[in-house]
Amino acid sequence: MGQKINPIGFRVGSFKGWKSRWFSETSGYKDLLIEDIRIREDLMEKLRVAGITSVEIERLPKSIAIILTVSRPGVVIGRGGTGIEDVKKRVLATIKSVRGSVPKDLKVDLQVTEVKNSEVSAQLVLDRIVGELERRMPQRRAVGRAIERVMQAGGLGVKVVLAGRIGGADIARVEKYQQGSVPTQTMRANIDYAERPALLKKGYVGVKVWINRKNEE
Repeated sequence: MGQKINPIGFRVGSFKGWKSRWFSETSGYKDLLIEDIRIREDLMEKLRVAGITSVEIERLPKSIAIILTVSRPGVVIGRGGTGIEDVKKRVLATIKSVRGSVPKDLKVDLQVTEVKNSEVSAQLVLDRIVGELERRMPQRRAVGRAIERVMQAGGLGVKVVLAGRIGGADIARVEKYQQGSVPTQTMRANIDYAERPALLKKGYVGVKVWINRKNEE
C-alpha cells in the first residue's frame, strides 16, 4: 500500500495536518470543497515564480484565512504590500466564479511564510526538474543535479520517477532514480512528495519526487 498511496495523504491525521481546516454542513460542503480546489490550483500556478510550496486554507463564518508557504516572500508581498492585494483580488474572483457572488462581509486574510530549507522541499525540487526538462536539458543531468543538491542540504534520501516518452523516445518508459533511504511504509518518516507533468516537444513526461527529510524540517 505504501507504494501506491500519496505519501502525504498516507500520514494526514496521524503525523501531518490537513491543508484545508474548516467545517460545513452537508448542503454546503461540496461548494466549499470545489472553492478550495480552485483557489489552491490558481495560486499554485500564479505564484510559481515565488517558489510556492503549499496553500493552506482556514475558514470561519465570515472570513477565510489563506496561508502561503513560499521560498521568496518578497515576490508575493510586492512593494508596499501591493502584491498581497492582487492575490486577495484573485481569491475573491475565484470565489465569485464558484458561488456566483461574493458575500459583502467576507474577509480574506493572507499570511505569507518562508520555506525553511528550499533544497529539501519536494515541490521546489520538482519545479526545478520540470523547468530544466522543458528547456531540453538531458533528464539524467537534471535529475542528478537535483538529487545532489537535496543530499548536500541534509536530506536523508530522495527518489525521482520519470514516466512517458523520455528524451523523445518512440516508446514510453519509466526511469527511477534514488539515493539514500526513502521508506514507503514507515509512518513516522517525514516524507515530502510532489508530482507534476512536464510538457516536452514529444508530449508529457510525468515527474514524481519523494524526499525523506529530518523530522525537525
